Amino acid sequence: MQQFKIVPLTEAYAAKIRAAQKDDLGHAVVEQLATGKGPCRVSLQPFEVGVDERLLIAHSPFEMDNAFNQPGPIFIHKKEVEAYKDVHRFPPAIKADKKSFPLSLIGYSNEQQMVFTQLVGEDDVDELIVKIFETQPKVAYLHARNAEACCFICKIERV
Repeated sequence: MQQFKIVPLTEAYAAKIRAAQKDDLGHAVVEQLATGKGPCRVSLQPFEVGVDERLLIAHSPFEMDNAFNQPGPIFIHKKEVEAYKDVHRFPPAIKADKKSFPLSLIGYSNEQQMVFTQLVGEDDVDELIVKIFETQPKVAYLHARNAEACCFICKIERV
Protein backbone atom coordinates (compact mmCIF):
# COMPACT_ATOMS: atom_id res chain seq x y z
CA MET A 1 0.00 0.00 0.00
CA GLN A 2 1.37 3.40 -1.00
CA GLN A 3 1.51 5.66 2.03
CA PHE A 4 3.48 8.63 0.77
CA LYS A 5 4.67 10.30 -2.41
CA ILE A 6 8.06 11.93 -3.06
CA VAL A 7 7.75 15.20 -4.99
CA PRO A 8 10.96 16.25 -6.77
CA LEU A 9 11.35 19.52 -8.64
CA THR A 10 9.80 19.13 -12.08
CA GLU A 11 11.60 18.86 -15.38
CA ALA A 12 9.61 21.90 -16.58
CA TYR A 13 10.76 23.98 -13.59
CA ALA A 14 14.39 23.04 -14.23
CA ALA A 15 14.03 23.82 -17.95
CA LYS A 16 12.63 27.27 -17.09
CA ILE A 17 15.61 27.98 -14.81
CA ARG A 18 18.10 26.77 -17.44
CA ALA A 19 16.50 28.90 -20.16
CA ALA A 20 16.22 32.07 -18.06
CA GLN A 21 19.61 31.61 -16.36
CA LYS A 22 17.90 33.13 -13.30
CA ASP A 23 16.16 31.50 -10.37
CA ASP A 24 12.70 32.47 -9.11
CA LEU A 25 14.25 35.00 -6.74
CA GLY A 26 16.00 36.82 -9.61
CA HIS A 27 19.53 35.58 -8.89
CA ALA A 28 21.81 34.59 -11.75
CA VAL A 29 22.33 30.83 -12.02
CA VAL A 30 25.83 29.71 -11.00
CA GLU A 31 27.35 26.89 -13.05
CA GLN A 32 29.95 24.71 -11.36
CA LEU A 33 31.59 21.33 -11.45
CA ALA A 34 30.17 19.23 -8.61
CA THR A 35 32.27 19.55 -5.47
CA GLY A 36 29.73 17.67 -3.38
CA LYS A 37 27.15 14.96 -3.94
CA GLY A 38 24.15 17.28 -3.94
CA PRO A 39 21.71 15.65 -4.85
CA CYS A 40 20.05 17.02 -7.97
CA ARG A 41 16.60 18.16 -6.82
CA VAL A 42 15.00 16.94 -10.06
CA SER A 43 16.44 13.42 -10.43
CA LEU A 44 17.11 13.06 -6.67
CA GLN A 45 20.34 11.31 -7.58
CA PRO A 46 23.73 12.25 -6.14
CA PHE A 47 26.14 14.18 -8.30
CA GLU A 48 29.41 12.56 -9.30
CA VAL A 49 32.02 14.81 -7.68
CA GLY A 50 34.45 16.30 -10.19
CA VAL A 51 32.42 15.01 -13.15
CA ASP A 52 28.85 16.34 -13.16
CA GLU A 53 28.13 19.95 -14.03
CA ARG A 54 25.46 21.47 -11.84
CA LEU A 55 23.57 24.70 -11.39
CA LEU A 56 23.32 26.48 -8.07
CA ILE A 57 20.04 28.33 -7.55
CA ALA A 58 18.06 29.84 -4.71
CA HIS A 59 14.73 28.09 -4.18
CA SER A 60 11.79 28.28 -1.79
CA PRO A 61 9.78 25.06 -1.64
CA PHE A 62 6.65 26.85 -0.41
CA GLU A 63 3.57 28.27 -2.09
CA MET A 64 2.60 30.88 0.52
CA ASP A 65 4.67 33.88 1.54
CA ASN A 66 5.33 33.66 5.27
CA ALA A 67 8.12 33.23 7.81
CA PHE A 68 8.57 29.53 6.99
CA ASN A 69 9.44 30.07 3.29
CA GLN A 70 13.10 29.21 3.95
CA PRO A 71 14.57 30.04 0.54
CA GLY A 72 18.00 28.59 0.20
CA PRO A 73 20.61 27.16 -2.12
CA ILE A 74 19.93 23.95 -4.02
CA PHE A 75 21.48 22.22 -7.03
CA ILE A 76 20.09 20.83 -10.26
CA HIS A 77 21.93 19.18 -13.15
CA LYS A 78 23.12 21.54 -15.87
CA LYS A 79 21.88 19.03 -18.44
CA GLU A 80 18.30 17.85 -18.71
CA VAL A 81 17.51 14.88 -16.48
CA GLU A 82 14.37 12.89 -15.77
CA ALA A 83 12.50 13.66 -12.60
CA TYR A 84 12.64 10.99 -9.90
CA LYS A 85 10.00 8.39 -10.81
CA ASP A 86 9.93 5.81 -7.98
CA VAL A 87 7.88 8.27 -5.95
CA HIS A 88 6.47 5.85 -3.38
CA ARG A 89 9.85 5.23 -1.75
CA PHE A 90 12.58 7.57 -0.65
CA PRO A 91 15.44 7.81 -3.19
CA PRO A 92 17.64 4.76 -2.44
CA ALA A 93 20.94 6.48 -3.30
CA ILE A 94 20.25 9.23 -0.76
CA LYS A 95 18.86 6.81 1.82
CA ALA A 96 21.92 4.53 1.58
CA ASP A 97 24.50 7.28 2.10
CA LYS A 98 23.82 8.60 5.61
CA LYS A 99 27.27 10.21 5.78
CA SER A 100 26.77 12.39 2.70
CA PHE A 101 23.05 12.85 3.30
CA PRO A 102 22.21 13.21 7.00
CA LEU A 103 18.47 13.81 6.92
CA SER A 104 15.87 15.68 8.89
CA LEU A 105 12.14 15.54 8.24
CA ILE A 106 10.13 18.68 8.88
CA GLY A 107 6.35 18.55 8.98
CA TYR A 108 4.07 21.39 7.93
CA SER A 109 0.35 22.01 8.29
CA ASN A 110 -1.91 22.91 5.37
CA GLU A 111 -1.37 26.52 6.45
CA GLN A 112 2.38 26.06 5.92
CA GLN A 113 3.17 26.23 9.63
CA MET A 114 5.99 24.05 10.96
CA VAL A 115 4.39 21.51 13.31
CA PHE A 116 6.95 18.69 13.55
CA THR A 117 10.68 17.99 13.17
CA GLN A 118 12.77 14.85 13.50
CA LEU A 119 16.30 13.82 12.66
CA VAL A 120 16.36 10.57 10.71
CA GLY A 121 19.69 9.39 12.11
CA GLU A 122 20.03 5.61 11.81
CA ASP A 123 16.27 5.08 11.32
CA ASP A 124 14.91 3.80 8.02
CA VAL A 125 13.59 6.96 6.37
CA ASP A 126 10.76 5.15 4.53
CA GLU A 127 9.49 3.61 7.77
CA LEU A 128 9.88 6.92 9.61
CA ILE A 129 7.83 8.80 7.00
CA VAL A 130 4.99 6.28 7.36
CA LYS A 131 5.17 6.50 11.17
CA ILE A 132 5.05 10.31 11.11
CA PHE A 133 2.03 10.36 8.84
CA GLU A 134 0.29 7.75 11.03
CA THR A 135 0.99 9.48 14.36
CA GLN A 136 1.07 13.19 13.50
CA PRO A 137 -2.36 14.22 12.13
CA LYS A 138 -1.37 17.91 11.96
CA VAL A 139 1.38 17.12 9.43
CA ALA A 140 -0.03 17.71 5.95
CA TYR A 141 3.32 17.16 4.22
CA LEU A 142 7.01 16.82 5.00
CA HIS A 143 10.19 18.32 3.69
CA ALA A 144 13.34 16.24 3.66
CA ARG A 145 16.35 18.44 4.34
CA ASN A 146 20.04 17.88 4.79
CA ALA A 147 20.36 17.95 8.59
CA GLU A 148 23.81 19.60 8.44
CA ALA A 149 23.46 22.08 5.56
CA CYS A 150 19.70 22.56 6.19
CA CYS A 151 19.03 22.68 2.45
CA PHE A 152 15.78 21.41 0.96
CA ILE A 153 15.93 18.03 -0.78
CA CYS A 154 12.32 17.15 -1.59
CA LYS A 155 8.70 17.37 -0.54
CA ILE A 156 6.88 14.29 0.75
CA GLU A 157 3.08 14.18 0.54
CA ARG A 158 0.50 11.94 2.17
CA VAL A 159 -1.21 9.51 -0.22
